[in-house]
Amino acid sequence: MTKIDLITGFLGSGKTTFLRHYARYLINRGMNIAILENDFGAINVDRMLLSDLEGESCDVEMVLGDKDYETHQRRFKTKLITLGMLGYDRVLVEPSGIYDVDEFFDTLQEEPLNRWYQIGSVISILDAHLPENTDEETDYLLVSQLANAGKVVLSKSQEVDEKSFSRTVDHINRALEHFHCDRRLTLGEIETKPWDQLTDADLEGICRAGYQRADHLKLPVSREDQYDQLFYMNVQATREELAEDLRQIFADPACGHVIRVKGYLNLRADGGGRGETNHAEEDVKRAGQAGWLKVNATADGIELSDSAQGQEVLIVIGEGLDQNRIGGYFHYAFGTDKTQ
Repeated sequence: MTKIDLITGFLGSGKTTFLRHYARYLINRGMNIAILENDFGAINVDRMLLSDLEGESCDVEMVLGDKDYETHQRRFKTKLITLGMLGYDRVLVEPSGIYDVDEFFDTLQEEPLNRWYQIGSVISILDAHLPENTDEETDYLLVSQLANAGKVVLSKSQEVDEKSFSRTVDHINRALEHFHCDRRLTLGEIETKPWDQLTDADLEGICRAGYQRADHLKLPVSREDQYDQLFYMNVQATREELAEDLRQIFADPACGHVIRVKGYLNLRADGGGRGETNHAEEDVKRAGQAGWLKVNATADGIELSDSAQGQEVLIVIGEGLDQNRIGGYFHYAFGTDKTQ
């Protein structure tokens, strides 16, 4: 049977970044793996963020997004059937940050998946910057992911002190209690090392962590109704201009509650910036011949890194987003919402 792992975490928690560390470890162990990006979005930038892992020992696949839950689940099952016939040692599933883990367990109980797959580890990525006050649906999603996790891995641990970490754990335990879950997290059972310091022994422990099935109160997950996705094409800016735009967007309440911005910017040498002093040519040299800038930003930090390939789109994810207000910061951008 093929082992299958689930890597969960709320929007912007760092699932894809952790997945890169974990996948490289499995590849270095000699495993033949597949990564399945399982998202509700129409454009899956995360698949491209993992493209450098593709090779003889790793394939990256995706489930095409669909706002209809049943259609999406059917596509997810179909993709797992295809992967199950290809003889991988391990399949890693990274779903959307808006994901009820019960879908994973329910799908794997269906024929023929229940004969082809064995659940390996359910890994939940917990953001060290989790806000103290979150709404009920966000808390429910956190409970769904953490209640079933065999291992909880803290992201951005180097950015918080022990007191802040304890507040985050207290928040999670209050949410677990609120949804009538018997499980409680302790500080000792959470992996808190910065990810670049994880040893092979640490990653092997995560690989063997398994999962739990802790019961809790069930709620319907609205997904598309609550969380907005806005797509901005043809954004023109230098690295410095984009960083400033992003800082202003996260700080501007009129934009709505912006949770994450991800995607790619094409750094053109022919006037890709918009200021009087144009640093686009220098940016392209820094990014290589392709001139792509990979964007991964939350209110807690903005990551802009060079990339040899990209897809000309920035995706803004959040609640109550104002498309025009955000578009005003992304000069020369063509923006669409998720319904178009």
